[in-house]
Amino acid sequence: MSKQRKAVALISGGLDSMLATRVVQEQGIHVEGINFFTGFCVEGHTHAIRRQERAKPKRNNALWVAEQLGIRLHIVDIVDEYKDVLLNPRHGYGKNLNPCLDCKVFMVGKAHAWMREHDFDFIVTGEVVGQRPMSQRSATMPLVAEESGVGDRLLRPLCAQRLAETLPEREGWIDRDRLHDFSGRSRKPQVALAAELGIEDYAQPAGGCCFLTDASYSAKLADLWRARGNREYDLDDIMLLKVGRHLRPRAHFKLVIAREEGEVKFLQGYRRQFTHLLPTSHPGPLALLDGRADVDDLELAARIVARFSQGRDADKVRVEVVPTGGEAQTLEVAPLATDAIPSGWYV
Repeated sequence: MSKQRKAVALISGGLDSMLATRVVQEQGIHVEGINFFTGFCVEGHTHAIRRQERAKPKRNNALWVAEQLGIRLHIVDIVDEYKDVLLNPRHGYGKNLNPCLDCKVFMVGKAHAWMREHDFDFIVTGEVVGQRPMSQRSATMPLVAEESGVGDRLLRPLCAQRLAETLPEREGWIDRDRLHDFSGRSRKPQVALAAELGIEDYAQPAGGCCFLTDASYSAKLADLWRARGNREYDLDDIMLLKVGRHLRPRAHFKLVIAREEGEVKFLQGYRRQFTHLLPTSHPGPLALLDGRADVDDLELAARIVARFSQGRDADKVRVEVVPTGGEAQTLEVAPLATDAIPSGWYV
C-alpha cells in the first residue's frame, strides 16, 4: 500500500486558504491546518467589541474554516518572534507598516519547521499569482520558497499550473491537472470554485486579515513609536490601537476615548494601567490617558472628554480623573468646543 501523504496548510480564515485546502483534500491527502497569531489579525477583536460590527459573525474564522473542512488546526503564538519581522523587514514595507513579503517568508519558514518536526510531507497555501502587490507576485513567490527553506515542498493549489512543478506533483502525490491556474486580483474564479465544491459560507476580507495593511492603524502605531522614542510594543499596545478615538493634544500624552458601550467595557480592563477619565454629571465615554500629564494637561484632557459626553453643550461638566495608583479627583470643566479640536490632534 502507498504511504498516506500529509500536508500542513496555512489557514488564515479567508476563502483562498479554505479552497486550497479542500482542493488538496479532494486528492486524498491528509491535511492539518496551522494559524500564526501575531496579535495584528483583524478577526475576533473589533468585530466582537463594536456595535456597528454586530451583524458580522463573532467567530475566529481560522477555527471556523478548520471546522468546515474537518481538519485539525494548530494555533501558534508568534507575538514576540514577529517583532523582528515588523521592526526589521529585509524586503521593506508595503503601502503602510505591512512587511508582507518578510511576513510570508517567516510564516512559511515556521510551517516548514513544524512540517519536519511532525513528519508531514509538504506545505499548502492559498496564494494566487498577482493577488498581492508584495508577497504574491511571479517574481517574489519563488523567493518565499527559497528564503523560507521549504523549497519545492511548497504547493499553491490555486495557481500551481502557472508555477514550476513542485515535489508533490513530480512524485505523483498530487495530480497537477486537478490544480488551478488562477491569477490577478479578481475573486470570480474563487467564488466559482467555492460553488463547485459546495462551499457557500466564507469570510471575504477586503485587504487581507492584518491591521498593518490599514492606513489608520499604521498611523497610530507610528505615533506610538514617535511618542515613546523607540519602537517597542507589547500585546496590550496592539490591542489598544484597535479601539476608540485616539487624540494627541500634546506631544507627551494621548487620549484613547471610547466611542460606544462595547469599547467602554473593553477599556475598563485597562483602568489600573492608565490614568482614566469619566464624566459623572452627564453620560459620557471612558477615556484612558497614555503618557505624562500635569495639572494643565489633566484639565485639557477633561475638557476633551467632556466634549464627547452628552454634556457637550452644557456650561460645565464634572469629570472624574483617577491617576494610576492615585486617588480620584473631580474636575468641573467647560467642554471644549468642536471647532477647538484641531484635526491634527486625531491620530
